[in-house]
Amino acid sequence: MDNIRKEKSELRKLIKELKKVHSFEQKKEMSKPIWEEIETKEWFKDAKVVLMYWSMKDELHTHDFIIKWYKEKTILLPCVEGDILKIRQFEGIESMKEGVAFSILEPTGKEFVDIHLIDLMIIPALAFDKENNRLGRGKGFYDKLLENSNTLKVGVCFPFQFLDKIPTEEFDVKMDYVIK
Repeated sequence: MDNIRKEKSELRKLIKELKKVHSFEQKKEMSKPIWEEIETKEWFKDAKVVLMYWSMKDELHTHDFIIKWYKEKTILLPCVEGDILKIRQFEGIESMKEGVAFSILEPTGKEFVDIHLIDLMIIPALAFDKENNRLGRGKGFYDKLLENSNTLKVGVCFPFQFLDKIPTEEFDVKMDYVIK
């Protein structure tokens, strides 16, 4: 178990270094074809309620995509409260405030608790692998959210974040698809 945690920690450091190679503008440009591909998928077209994430500067950029789609679909975003993710609906940029945990914008509306109504979850990670395993930042936020969900889970990442194999533990939740 300690070996797996050590391997994960080393991978996290490696990916963080790889992310530094690309500027924010480069990452923003690299994000566009991934969102264009997602828009072609039937599972996206059919989804009415979509859980996404408001990206940090080092992640696949989501802001433009969310703003493009939030009037046609119910877009939900996670908010970090303590050691759990609470879900709230995105209702426009003006309804966002800076969150405490990661200093990213989070929606301020009421909590969305009907998790079973979510049609699609688009999930970030530091890395994914060929078996759809996910390496998060190490806090377990998404694992707790995803563990009892039968919703379609799609991981998104830059190509350099897609690895052959990621060490996994019993609580790690696999994605149904990974788009890179």
